[in-house]
Amino acid sequence: MNLWSNTMPYENPDSNQIPVITEYPAGSKGAVVVLPGGGYGHLAEHEGKIIAEWLNTIGVTAFVLEYRLAPDYKNPAMLCDVQRAIRLARSRAGALGFDKNKVAVMGFSAGGHLAGSASVHYAKRVYEPTDEIDTESARPDASILCYSVIDMFEYRHDGSRQNLLGSRPLHADKELMSLHKQVTIDTPPAFLWHTAADQAVPVENTLLYASALSKVKVPFEVHIYPYGSHGLGLAKADKHVARWSASLDKWLDLMEWK
Repeated sequence: MNLWSNTMPYENPDSNQIPVITEYPAGSKGAVVVLPGGGYGHLAEHEGKIIAEWLNTIGVTAFVLEYRLAPDYKNPAMLCDVQRAIRLARSRAGALGFDKNKVAVMGFSAGGHLAGSASVHYAKRVYEPTDEIDTESARPDASILCYSVIDMFEYRHDGSRQNLLGSRPLHADKELMSLHKQVTIDTPPAFLWHTAADQAVPVENTLLYASALSKVKVPFEVHIYPYGSHGLGLAKADKHVARWSASLDKWLDLMEWK
């Protein structure tokens, strides 16, 4: 279904991009909004539908968001889309049978940055309400960050930063979108994983976010695997890294999402 039913904030009349959200019901207590990665320039196929279908196999309802991308769009269009997706998921809780107060956001790489942005900037009013759905809360109740972009400075991913903020971003914008700098005691609990050998998005991104959560005593679980490249998704070809999904399964059970 189309993400926006009426006016789309920051719409580019020269773009044909239409944000779409797809439901994967499973009759669970909670739901997960899935955000594929792709450097804010494309959407990685193996981090969307496949992840939602896997969540269904463990009994968790999922929504996959196809959000707006560069070069047609930059921040805050993407943040608008994820806030709207969380609100839309909440509005569907009654119809799909899950608790509207158990909506998590899950992202991979740049999609992880967008999930993290939703987790720290949920109170930021980036668009005016467009319909009844926008009366729902945009705060995720948990976040799942997979080899995520977090930092916009030393440990940045150049492509993601340029696509999100432009080729010459202001220092204030880099600060705002360096998510570990925005963590507060109200940031939702998180599950994080990364590989130490990641050459595209340094593992320090995940470590910085985990450290920020620790400082304000927000619960988190983090898994760092010694080997493995970037963008592995379910990592079925790497038996060691593939254990992340079993760990997430147990975490979602602990969080009473199932």
